[in-house]
Amino acid sequence: MPEVQPKIGLPKIGLIAGGGAVPVEVARYLKQSGRAYYVVRLEGMAEVELSDHPGRDISVGHFAEIFTALAQAQVRHICMVGYVKRPDFGTMPRDSGGVAHLPAIEQAGRGGDDGLLRQVARMFEAQGFVIEGAHEANPQLLLTEGLLAGPEPSPVVREDLEEAFRIATAIGALDIGQAAVVAGKITLAVEAQEGTDAMLRRIPALPQPLIGNAYNRKGVLAKVCKPIQDRRLDMPTIGVATVEAASEAGLCGIVGQAGSILVVDKARTFARAEELGLFIYGHIAG
Repeated sequence: MPEVQPKIGLPKIGLIAGGGAVPVEVARYLKQSGRAYYVVRLEGMAEVELSDHPGRDISVGHFAEIFTALAQAQVRHICMVGYVKRPDFGTMPRDSGGVAHLPAIEQAGRGGDDGLLRQVARMFEAQGFVIEGAHEANPQLLLTEGLLAGPEPSPVVREDLEEAFRIATAIGALDIGQAAVVAGKITLAVEAQEGTDAMLRRIPALPQPLIGNAYNRKGVLAKVCKPIQDRRLDMPTIGVATVEAASEAGLCGIVGQAGSILVVDKARTFARAEELGLFIYGHIAG
């Protein structure tokens, strides 16, 4: 793990923390770097470990309470990070801030998660907050360029790597998904709304001549950031679960868009790839 550089001169930041490991890794980094921070732990979603960091638990629909807590903590920069399950807008509890803002958020969400997140961001910006991405709050999360784990791709595998990256980039431009799998120059799967892990679980059901296995690996998973995505609000991630799902699908490795993908628990993710014999490669778009 790279050395954490001191961040003492940066503005205090508030984490609006949903579920998953990314908020935990951001909070750890902020603590280690010395940057002042405060965590709004979204009730029923944020990981238990975040209770060890300064902050408080607040329901996701209580925006007035969130604004007040951030103001009392003297926070003007925020980072919205972690998994938040789409709520039932008709029944979710809300305070006065929720009453004011949830209708617009629900309306924006009818166009997909990107629209919903952008509306939430506009709400915070209207309150005077500056939004930072998880990759800005913790730059160590970013996938870097080149071979990062596992064996060097052969020339044949490199062709699949390039084609998978091309396909993933194309479907991202169409706002379909973030990932694709190619083996032997044949597109085996593209991601839609089901997510990367669910997409990978489809691979073993394909005809055996098309796919690999643990003894004869074949194919590459590519993951990219959609051009329309606001990287401050949402970035694709890979982690140990992605590596293990790719392995179970019989793939050779994973290629991600360098500088636009977050790697959760990077040391363990790379170690697991090495153990299973899969490569992880950071590719520059363009």
